[in-house]
Amino acid sequence: MEDWKGLEITEADLALINRFSKTELQAEQVYVFALRLCDNEVDRDFERFDAQALERLGELLVGKSGIFDHQWSALGQTARIYRTEIVEEPAVRTEAGDSYRWLKGWAYLLRTEKNGDLIAEIEGGIKKEVSVGCSAARSVCSICGAENGGCAHVRGQVYDGRLCFAELKDVTDAYEWSFVAVPAQRRAGILKHFAQERNGDDGLRKEAALGRKYLRELRQEVARLAMLADDALDGAIFAQAAQRLEEPELLELKKAYEIRAARRFPAAVQLRRQNTGPAEDASAFLV
Repeated sequence: MEDWKGLEITEADLALINRFSKTELQAEQVYVFALRLCDNEVDRDFERFDAQALERLGELLVGKSGIFDHQWSALGQTARIYRTEIVEEPAVRTEAGDSYRWLKGWAYLLRTEKNGDLIAEIEGGIKKEVSVGCSAARSVCSICGAENGGCAHVRGQVYDGRLCFAELKDVTDAYEWSFVAVPAQRRAGILKHFAQERNGDDGLRKEAALGRKYLRELRQEVARLAMLADDALDGAIFAQAAQRLEEPELLELKKAYEIRAARRFPAAVQLRRQNTGPAEDASAFLV
């Protein structure tokens, strides 16, 4: 197996890892990586964790196995989380309007022949996206505060300028975390090495904020063009659907609706015309 480096393993890391091993492991026997497990941003399912839920998940996920696609099978057990911490980014605002917070985890797996391909895929960015499996006692509507679906508000729809989503509270259990193809939380996944994180942290935060602003404005523009192109379209429903789309799909829709809107509302042709009046008559020249 190729000697993939992984993250630097300290004595403190080894002590935490060896809480879960039957025999004393040495640094050269384990491969360590860091990951963004979950955050307090509104996800693709229009749900999000509150601050206390993230804290509780940080406690419960320590010692939990990493598997694949949330398939509960011992055959799929790969890595194990040995440490977590909450990371706060006050300069970044969530869609709900508060400071961005996320749960960072450190996981290890054994450097065995069997795990060689998985380590290579992690290092190569193939195995990257992750998702957590957990349960929460309460799900609170962001519009009215009703719990566990006890209202008529629809997640993903906008009411008086406010997005409807469910805030998950009182986490009761964390079962596992999984490698997945498409995580509900857009930013959940394996992180780059520590040195790369530190050096590019400020730039990444700015890029993330600009990216969210760009996508928000792109979704608004697509919804505007769609309503121009089709009078029968329900703007609220379309805007809700657009929230689930990413840049490639949005750009294709934007292009299509621009063409249809232009056909319905063609621009007036503006040509330079010959001056037939007095020289001081500026209206004789239209550009």
